Amino acid sequence: MHSDPISDFLTKIRNACRAGHRYVDLSWSAALEAVAGVLKEGNYVEHILVKKDTPIPKMRVFLKYGLNRTSVIKEIKRVSKPGRRHYVGAKQIPHVRSGLGLSVISTSKGMMSGKKALEENVGGEVICYVW
Repeated sequence: MHSDPISDFLTKIRNACRAGHRYVDLSWSAALEAVAGVLKEGNYVEHILVKKDTPIPKMRVFLKYGLNRTSVIKEIKRVSKPGRRHYVGAKQIPHVRSGLGLSVISTSKGMMSGKKALEENVGGEVICYVW
């Protein structure tokens, strides 16, 4: 049983990047697919493949690498945890690494990057930071 599927998702991506894997297979949920979609919009992953026709739906996330096979994701950090949620208003959305990173925010309008949430003037729960 997984007590925190988002943490498992982020840990598997972090470990796959450090090991230099081309892709990582994960269990599927709508929330995890939304987080992966935000990572794709931020150019941190190449492609997302969802396979729902199996008894247990799966998702394959293709990781992105730069020159000399260095991972685009240097660090991925979970902020809001099941024991301690972290909410921010539209004016308090954090800038990760002076704008070089990405924050994933769960808002009333769905999962989005911190930059997009700022543009839409909505706050929410800070899921993770990526840089």
